[in-house]
Amino acid sequence: MSFENLLVDRDGAVALLTINRPQVLNALNSATLDELRRAVLDVKHDEAIRVLVITGAGEKSFVAGADINELAVQTPVQGKEHARQGQHVFDVIENLGKPVIAAINGYALGGGCELAMACTLRVAASTARLGQPEINLGIIPGYAGTQRLARLVGKGVALDLLLTGRQVDADEALRIGLVNRVVAREALMADVMTFAGELATKAPVALKYIIEAVNRGLDMSLDQAQFLEATLFGLVASTEDMREGTQAFLQKRKPQFKGR
Repeated sequence: MSFENLLVDRDGAVALLTINRPQVLNALNSATLDELRRAVLDVKHDEAIRVLVITGAGEKSFVAGADINELAVQTPVQGKEHARQGQHVFDVIENLGKPVIAAINGYALGGGCELAMACTLRVAASTARLGQPEINLGIIPGYAGTQRLARLVGKGVALDLLLTGRQVDADEALRIGLVNRVVAREALMADVMTFAGELATKAPVALKYIIEAVNRGLDMSLDQAQFLEATLFGLVASTEDMREGTQAFLQKRKPQFKGR
């Protein structure tokens, strides 16, 4: 599958997807969002791929936001449709059923921060900056930024960032829970690919159900979430991977999971 605005590479069971519009700091326009949707769905249905890494081309930016030239001329109806398009694509990423790691190599602002938050895990270069500066344009986040940010960092911190539009550096992002890890800029991709490779050795069905339990459980009561967890536990307990994992533990060897 070929794309105009994306680069897709493979390293064993890890797919690397790069937003490739460095001339506009990898800003997301409608065409790029559609390509992102198609690329991610391709990864979803490829059983040989167990982990997806998303990053941005160039030295400056992960994704600097939505394409302002496109946003500036939208009607209210077009604006709503564009927001729903972005929400749909990011929902697919969040619920891919495989770990998705955002390798945040620079600016992750607006739609870029929203893209990173839709990923399962976020690893930031020490030089990265993140934020939701939409308030400074007289708009609000449209790709579920108000919702995911509050869920990740809490209501108070989210409102601080959303209402002021201020950017945070990588260290503050780590402190407030917006990113999971911070690494040196020059080591980012090597560290992320090693991390992805480690995740790719884990049991794929168990990974899928852990992600589902966390994502869905957050919007349920504790009782409902525990019932979901128990149901998913019962399902994963019937897999070949469960038998392989338990036998490998008892035999003191590394398990070889097959996703069945």
